[in-house]
Amino acid sequence: MIPFVVFSIRRAWQGFWRNGLMSIAATATMTFMLLLLGGFWIVQSGLSAGLQYVEQKVQVVAYLKDDATQDQVDAAMAGLKQMPEVKQADYVSKNDALTRFRANLAERGQPDLTGSLDTNPLPASIEVYLVDPTDFAAVVAHLDGSPGVDRVDDVQQLVDRVTTVTTVIRTGGIVALILVGLTVLFIIVNTIRLAVTSRAEEIEIMRLVGASDAFIRWPFIFEGALVGLLGALVTLLILAAAAGPLSTLMLGFFRVLPLEFGSLVRDVAILVLVTGVGLGVVGSYVSVRSYLIR
Repeated sequence: MIPFVVFSIRRAWQGFWRNGLMSIAATATMTFMLLLLGGFWIVQSGLSAGLQYVEQKVQVVAYLKDDATQDQVDAAMAGLKQMPEVKQADYVSKNDALTRFRANLAERGQPDLTGSLDTNPLPASIEVYLVDPTDFAAVVAHLDGSPGVDRVDDVQQLVDRVTTVTTVIRTGGIVALILVGLTVLFIIVNTIRLAVTSRAEEIEIMRLVGASDAFIRWPFIFEGALVGLLGALVTLLILAAAAGPLSTLMLGFFRVLPLEFGSLVRDVAILVLVTGVGLGVVGSYVSVRSYLIR
């Protein structure tokens, strides 16, 4: 078995350089497609992290009456903590609300005129963060029925927008990945098919002397894997060279998002290597099989 594998790899290497121009063109095309795939995966990861960050910020806010008692607030909070839809519930007092308001004014560089007010006009509130932003109905119903609650913000429109954008981007991402994968597969199939056709006479001679289909097929499969591997390695080298400028450019944006760069680098490397070698093997197998069954 091992001698046969060594023989197949050697034949694949010879076949790769025997059709050097075609093999280099296939490798360059594979590299281009894998660059698109890797770049799209990075963008998709950033967008997904951004959507996840936005989803985490979707909250139900219940504003309390000025005469709400502490017992009423405690009862509402206790009920929220028992609900599976609730991730976190925070009580914001009138003083905390005013402090936040002043901090926001300072961040925007706007003048603070609240000091001239006789009383604090901002109400106390309960802020509820959801496990799933679409599961807000039960939380809203609970707060609406709680004594001491004046009104509850309507989050229906915000949730609809977030879920719509999330669905569109994730669906579009999956479709784009499939299209890129099919394009690479098409290129590999036709490249190996040209290589097989150019060696048609050699294959016929091998058949006449009793070579099995597996003996003929495996060198081409290894050749396709070699094209995929070389394309993946070149792609990773290009991405590594561009990682410095890109990370500097995007660090400020990704810093606030739940995105781990270590896992992203690992995922991109695995994706590029597996896709390159996998599509090379599948494309070669399809090309050689379609030729041998004639």
